[in-house]
Amino acid sequence: MPENKVILLVEATVKPEYRDLIVAAANENLPLTIAEPGVEVFYQTVRQDDPNRLVFFEVFRSEAAHDFHMQQEYTKKVFKALEGRLAAPPTMTRLTEL
Repeated sequence: MPENKVILLVEATVKPEYRDLIVAAANENLPLTIAEPGVEVFYQTVRQDDPNRLVFFEVFRSEAAHDFHMQQEYTKKVFKALEGRLAAPPTMTRLTEL
């Protein structure tokens, strides 16, 4: 039986004074992430009505692929950059294909 994809919708509101720093960290991370063999989709967006509300849409081929992503130093670097710089805890919604 094939493994199920991991599909995530993650939203995080950054404090305005840290937005440029967080966006730079995310953009540095992006090419490394999309080069991972288990990544199908990895979009980094912002809400049109709130430029401090970052929205990530991520699709990994499997739980193992997501775990691999989370273990990478460049991923840990982004999470480190977020520490103390968010206006509220991020929300993460796991989705399932129909």
